Amino acid sequence: MDLHRLLRHLTATRWRTRQRFPPELLTRIEQTIADVEARHGGELRFAVETAYELGELWAGLSPRERALQVFGLLGVWDTAENNGVLIYLSMADRDVEIVADRGIAARVPQAEWDAVCRLMEEHFRTGRFGEGAIDGIQAVGRLLARHFPPPGRGRDELPNQTILL
Repeated sequence: MDLHRLLRHLTATRWRTRQRFPPELLTRIEQTIADVEARHGGELRFAVETAYELGELWAGLSPRERALQVFGLLGVWDTAENNGVLIYLSMADRDVEIVADRGIAARVPQAEWDAVCRLMEEHFRTGRFGEGAIDGIQAVGRLLARHFPPPGRGRDELPNQTILL
């Protein structure tokens, strides 16, 4: 077990996460998701997790593995066209993961998702959580717009609210 990682998780607090993602930012994120979803046929979710439980750390749970779990728990996979995307932020690990459902993953290479993750992580490293979240959502929106035109109907299958875990 990585001692530095363990300490980061044990000392991470929800208070600090809420400080970095205050209600007004959560509202901006929700509005940005609604705006970008109007320009493509994908569905976005944004989730922020403060820290993992000790058992998860002991088992070596990676941010990618946790993002896949959250993808399932939030039902991001449950869209008619398999077009859901989760942007997952692990605060303690200082890591961003993007998980795309199979309908999208088949068209957008992983390297493009990884580039968006690095963009967001750079913002977050310098304390610009609002800019990182908004820029990341908009970048995902541009990738989706390239491959999934707007559906022509005003259907929003997944909630746009940020999930704080």
